Amino acid sequence: MTPHFPDHLPSPAPSRRSAHPQPLSPRQLASATLVGLALLLGACTDKAPPAAPRGPASVGVVTLKAERQTVTTELPGRTSAYLSAEIRPQVGGIVQQRLFTEGAQVKAGQALYQLDASGYQVALASAEASVAKAQASVGTAEVNARRNAELVKIDAVSRQVSDDSQAALVQARSDLAVARAALDNARINLGYTRIKAPIAGRTTTSTVTPGALVTANQAAALTTIAQLDPLYVDVTQSSTEVLRLKNDLARGRIQKSGQAEAPITLQLEDGSRYPHAGKLQFAGVSVNPGTGAVTLRAVVPNPDGLLMPGMYVRAVLQTGFNEQALLVPQQSVNRDTAGNASVLLVNAEDKIERRKITVDTAVGNRWLLGSGLAAGERVVVEGFQRIKPGDSVKPTEVAPKPMAATASAAAAPAPASAAGPASAPAAPAALAASAAR
Repeated sequence: MTPHFPDHLPSPAPSRRSAHPQPLSPRQLASATLVGLALLLGACTDKAPPAAPRGPASVGVVTLKAERQTVTTELPGRTSAYLSAEIRPQVGGIVQQRLFTEGAQVKAGQALYQLDASGYQVALASAEASVAKAQASVGTAEVNARRNAELVKIDAVSRQVSDDSQAALVQARSDLAVARAALDNARINLGYTRIKAPIAGRTTTSTVTPGALVTANQAAALTTIAQLDPLYVDVTQSSTEVLRLKNDLARGRIQKSGQAEAPITLQLEDGSRYPHAGKLQFAGVSVNPGTGAVTLRAVVPNPDGLLMPGMYVRAVLQTGFNEQALLVPQQSVNRDTAGNASVLLVNAEDKIERRKITVDTAVGNRWLLGSGLAAGERVVVEGFQRIKPGDSVKPTEVAPKPMAATASAAAAPAPASAAGPASAPAAPAALAASAAR
């Protein structure tokens, strides 16, 4: 039986829902968020592949080898003139002429100033006249003495007269000697009116001009002459370094260079290296109680006049040799907040190990090792970001970086915060010789 539907169905009742959707409650919002996160995590878990196990990290290492290293020390110093002379007048007078160029090179014996010599010329003439008078008196006395000596033989004169004539002759000869000495003094004083250079060297500025009055042995120098080739370099070294040197020499940790005069190189104030090498000539035999240091003096050639007295320089002295020195690449050394140095090394099991060390001086791009490592150990120089102590690694030998051009010139001292107890002391060869004795 077919159901019968009416032709006209009643229209549905109008909806009471508002035109704007109602906001979700906080509980509904939290539930929806948790459902979304769960779906997302499930999708990620289904798609992400399992992580593959990581193999040993590759690191670059340098194997330490004992090598022969020159032991040097770098000390502060000041240059001083090899010879220096302050020019002062030896007689008084008016300066008539300056006979040199200020700052120029002069020779020994060259005239520097000319004083008014008229008064000294008169004194010389008077002395010459006195000598002539004394010579005449001597001639007369000699004649009288000879005559009276003959007459006393025949009793023509008394012996008293003969003795008096002999005494007069002696006195006349003494007067002649005094007159000649006065003549020499007058001649010398006249020569002093032309002031000459006692040494060869370079002059400073003149403190007087023509027309100035000068006096003998005055306090103010007219000018100063300094010999600048060669020059002295005066440096000081701590007495602690000397004691440490003696101990290391006694233990055989270093050997003397075998040279009578230790070579020395200079580093100038601008950081450049002075091209001419010098030699250490003198080492002090006493310690300055105020500074606790020993004074050293070296002689350095200065043919180009580059060095001047009073300049500050850094003197690098070669003191001996360390036949078993170990040099550690600088990039392998790490420091903690206290300044203690350490390195990462690969042990026999190819695992990373941290080792504390002490370093003495910088030799180019490497540190001279004080203690903490031995020859044959492998120090990590590359791949620090991928490793930590205890990790297994795959070591690869790396060639050391080339040394800088200026590194072979000298060994610079390590920073005070980084240097530990030094094992290779730096002291001059002259002190080394005295320590060996």
